[in-house]
Amino acid sequence: MIIDPPRAGMHEDVIKVILKARPSVIVYVSCNPATQARDLSLLDCAYRVTDVQPVDMFPHTHHVENVVRLQLK
Repeated sequence: MIIDPPRAGMHEDVIKVILKARPSVIVYVSCNPATQARDLSLLDCAYRVTDVQPVDMFPHTHHVENVVRLQLK
């Protein structure tokens, strides 16, 4: 599953659906590391972070996309 939510992060209901669907791998792309960290903590009960890669898509600005790979525990 590939997830790319808005800056506000994922809605609680979306997280519940993901946890119920239990995809084996999730790739979570985020433009806001704070909301991504919040969402990852909510997914921690079923998933572990295996890879993290920041991507500078907007040179000369402070904006960075962050890509995280999660694996079902």
